[in-house]
Amino acid sequence: MTGTQLVPTPQQPTTVTALKPPKLLDQVRAAIRLRHYSRRTEEAYTHWIVRYIRFHKIRHPAEMGAAEINQFLSDLAVNGHVAASTQNQAFNALLFLYRTVLERPFDRLEGVVRAKRPKWLPVVLSRQEVQRVIAELRGVYRLIALLQYGAGLRLLECLQLRVKDLDGGNNVIVIRHGKGGKDRRTMFPDAVKPELREHVRRVHAQHQRDLARGFGAVPMPDAFNRKSPGACRDFCWQFVFPASSLCFDPRTNQRVRWHLHESAVSREFRAAVQRSGIGKRATTHSLRHSFATHLLAAGYDIRTVQELLGHSNVETTMIYTHVLESGRCPVRSPLDQLAANKLAVIGGKISPSITEPKSAIQPIALPAVSDKNPPQNSPR
Repeated sequence: MTGTQLVPTPQQPTTVTALKPPKLLDQVRAAIRLRHYSRRTEEAYTHWIVRYIRFHKIRHPAEMGAAEINQFLSDLAVNGHVAASTQNQAFNALLFLYRTVLERPFDRLEGVVRAKRPKWLPVVLSRQEVQRVIAELRGVYRLIALLQYGAGLRLLECLQLRVKDLDGGNNVIVIRHGKGGKDRRTMFPDAVKPELREHVRRVHAQHQRDLARGFGAVPMPDAFNRKSPGACRDFCWQFVFPASSLCFDPRTNQRVRWHLHESAVSREFRAAVQRSGIGKRATTHSLRHSFATHLLAAGYDIRTVQELLGHSNVETTMIYTHVLESGRCPVRSPLDQLAANKLAVIGGKISPSITEPKSAIQPIALPAVSDKNPPQNSPR
């Protein structure tokens, strides 16, 4: 046979590359999102897991156990001086890591130094103090404060309001995915409606300008963006308090307009408290505390207040009854009783009131002391 003879080349063996297991923090995030925990919970849990790993010199949690957890939690209380709620949050993060992600539930921890949980009373403003603080706020920050005090909203609940959540016809505000992922309804104050209506008109005009530029989308909850791809540009889904600029959404890879950041509102509120001169360390959450306390003072049932606040347990709402009782102490001060005797100082002398006999107040004779002969200490 003439010509070039083709020699078959041996086939290269096909190598199957094994998939690398996901990283630990990716496993944690996947487990959290599978259970539909909030974004704040995901951030907090990953933060404490990273701190736990760095505390033990970058050791993998699978190589550690209850003893290392004890050491970390005790260090938070002894050297970190953290609050009891902070230590409990770190413990819950590690409990989720070992039970859910690593599937290695540990026994009951013994010997952990726990941070003390002190008796805590919230900062409550009087009605006059609320007026003074709100008078120092302008624009959108004033509207947010009015809604927080008028409807008892948390700051993030107020900022996450969508246009469709404002039901002026039924006088209710619907809070979606509040604390614990729960929905609830609360009152819609009539006093804020005219100012809020003008604000929503400005938001609508801004949304029309975004649509003209090819934008206008907002982040959507869960998988709703896949169910209804065009809903993210509907006006009813827009935030009531949108941010001033667009940002990038890593989940959808598009530019969206998020809501106003809570740090900007908190910063403006602190400045308003200082300008008002009320002399209290109040935050935006103090408006929610004042909402509940003033409703109880007006005679509303505690179960009604619990429903408006969205508390799962009525004992959480009971804290405002303690604030109400301790707001004005029923015990009369002895100084006030002394002032009630109507003692008057006339010419440097104290004269008794006409209702008190003269024998009740006896002058006390003091010995004259000379500078030349100072008094000697008498023996005991």
